[in-house]
Amino acid sequence: MKVKIYHNPRWGKSKNSVRILEENNVQYEIIEYLKVPLAKNELEGIFQVLELRPKDVVRKSEKEFLENNLNEILENDSQMIDAIIKYPKILERPIIINGGDGVIGRPPEKILDII
Repeated sequence: MKVKIYHNPRWGKSKNSVRILEENNVQYEIIEYLKVPLAKNELEGIFQVLELRPKDVVRKSEKEFLENNLNEILENDSQMIDAIIKYPKILERPIIINGGDGVIGRPPEKILDII
């Protein structure tokens, strides 16, 4: 099974995460979630693996989060998932999933815990 990395190639932490995977000879699949929107069930699966709620995996200082008053729906997991689908930039990045284990790669070295 390949490791999945939910990736934004414009961000340094995402690039460093890919570098760590390559340096450790880990086969991986890049999912550029800004280009291909994630489905609701896929996000639910990610949160289950991370053992986090959607509110724990969003960038609360991101422009789209602030401009759309998403703080008002933070406690509603279903609405937050819908907001992440609509505004994917608010999702923390990178997220790395290795089977039943996952981490947010902040810092990127956290990947080493699951590979």
